[in-house]
Amino acid sequence: MKREDLTEKLLDIKREKGWTWKYIQDEIGGISPILITAACMGQMKLPKAQAAKAAELFGLTKAEERMLNEAPYRGSIPAMPPTDPLIYRFYELVMVYGTTWKELIQEEFGDGIMSAIDFNMTMEREPNNKGDRVKMNLSGKFLPYKYYGNDEGVPEYGFKEP
Repeated sequence: MKREDLTEKLLDIKREKGWTWKYIQDEIGGISPILITAACMGQMKLPKAQAAKAAELFGLTKAEERMLNEAPYRGSIPAMPPTDPLIYRFYELVMVYGTTWKELIQEEFGDGIMSAIDFNMTMEREPNNKGDRVKMNLSGKFLPYKYYGNDEGVPEYGFKEP
């Protein structure tokens, strides 16, 4: 079985049972609800305890349970630019604001990147009388570039210089 097959199996069971992601997240527990959904979608791995809970919830085999605990091959968007309208909006955000985010982050922190590995994310519904809003909070560790081969007072890392 490929990981994509397990994702389809989980989605089929979710549909068949009429479960919500909230229900699945509450049943598995122990880590971020977003990570649980990402793991079910094949983009993250579940710790062993959560993989066991997911296997029990979904009625999976031991091999499928172990697969939920394996590091996946990440990157589920089949084409660029993405064609799904909701996913495209995130792509559009990066196209429009990506250079701005880069400038502002590097002005504040120095020469580096925001980690998508050491990363937290929350999402909530924000009521608004003109139509509810999606509120997302992204928090990634700043990782400075290393200036290897440095000498003569050149800093080792690209943190913002005083």
